[in-house]
Amino acid sequence: MLDLRPVAFIDCAGLGVLCRTRNRVRHSDGRLRLITDSALFRWILRAAGLEDVFELHPRLPRSLNGAGD
Repeated sequence: MLDLRPVAFIDCAGLGVLCRTRNRVRHSDGRLRLITDSALFRWILRAAGLEDVFELHPRLPRSLNGAGD
């Protein structure tokens, strides 16, 4: 899980890092979830053709947020 909520800017180099990270995680049978509530970030993913590549969530799961399940 990667919390991108504090990220204000991402370019093609940043997208490349995310793609490589996703590939490494999947190679290990893992799952990369991105936490973002940014409409701009979602638009950038859509424009780059990566909208359906990443698992996006608007907030941390409650179990990781200290609020319990």
